[in-house]
Amino acid sequence: MQFSNEDISKFLPQYLSDDSTVNLRKELERFTKGVISRSLYTNRLAQEETIFQGDALEGMLVVKLPDTKVQPAKSIILSNSCDIDLNNQRFFESMIVYAPIIDFDKYEQALIRNQIPSSKIRNHLTDIRQQIITQIFYLPAGGSLARDGIVFLDRICSCINSSVDRSDITSRRLFTLSDFGHYLFLFKLSLHFTRLTSKVDRGYL
Repeated sequence: MQFSNEDISKFLPQYLSDDSTVNLRKELERFTKGVISRSLYTNRLAQEETIFQGDALEGMLVVKLPDTKVQPAKSIILSNSCDIDLNNQRFFESMIVYAPIIDFDKYEQALIRNQIPSSKIRNHLTDIRQQIITQIFYLPAGGSLARDGIVFLDRICSCINSSVDRSDITSRRLFTLSDFGHYLFLFKLSLHFTRLTSKVDRGYL
């Protein structure tokens, strides 16, 4: 995954302070040079009972259909923060959309068990760490995430918004994404879900 300094200037958030904008630009410029940053997380919002987009939470219920077994797992929130704000009144009950976080080392061991050549595994894992694979979001250890993880953006679950108790969010939260982490997360989501690359002329009625 590559984007230029021009892309950075065009899509920088307009609501950040001058200092935050400078720091974000520095991190993004390092990223464009292939530097694997571990500055994806922030402590600034640790005590907030709000669920923010990109938060990682313990104990979210995950199912992998057609297997109907449901189990709790560390997961990252894909929903927009405003959409899952309980103070945002709607005519319908909103859902929280999220995806499970998979242990990076366990994923590597699964590749080895599948007898994939070691050179291909090594290159694949490097691509993941550099955020090149659009389907996967890499999460270096940080915050309360003790080990590196990955998120497959096509392995998505959802639950009723009000079923997630906000009173214990601060104890369940593993991390909140920093300005840089959130920017990168949104970029990966947009690449995965909104690329106009199918080259299909759909026409009109």
